[in-house]
Amino acid sequence: MNSMHQQRNSVGATTTAKRPVGARRQRGASLLEAIAYLGVAAVVVLGAVSLLNGAFGSAKSNQTSEEIVSLRTAVRKLYLGQTYGTTSMNGALIAASAVPSTLTRSGTDGITNSWGGTVTVTGDTSAFTIVYAGLPKEVCMNVVSGASGWTSVAQGKNIADEFPVKAAKAQEVCSAASNDVTFTAS
Repeated sequence: MNSMHQQRNSVGATTTAKRPVGARRQRGASLLEAIAYLGVAAVVVLGAVSLLNGAFGSAKSNQTSEEIVSLRTAVRKLYLGQTYGTTSMNGALIAASAVPSTLTRSGTDGITNSWGGTVTVTGDTSAFTIVYAGLPKEVCMNVVSGASGWTSVAQGKNIADEFPVKAAKAQEVCSAASNDVTFTAS
């Protein structure tokens, strides 16, 4: 390309002026600028994903707590003034449409939580239990440490019966990567 261009002077005549060598007009971004931009964008996206994961984890913990408390309330309402018996209550809860919509129902007595674990509500004459299976450790810790209004919360031999549950006790109850927690109420 020619480094000369035409220019009009005040009289109307055209003259040819030279551009200084090396004063080419730069268009677009260089490769280094593009790489830097992509690097910054990747850091921003990773930060956003990390924040979203934390927010979704917290929302799942809250949802789980609400499901368990909702089941407890439904059982107490459904069996008001009666004994709880000694069998599964899942069928009666499903028939009464008392199972939270966030839990999956299957057949006449199957209830599954969002982690694929079973939820089993069973009577014990003057009390009842809700076994909530498959809780990830971090969700279990949040649910157990925030639990109140229960007689006990347990997994295996690890039992919490003082509320609010202290973090160290919640860690004992929620010791596995996937936890089957039993909530007992009367």
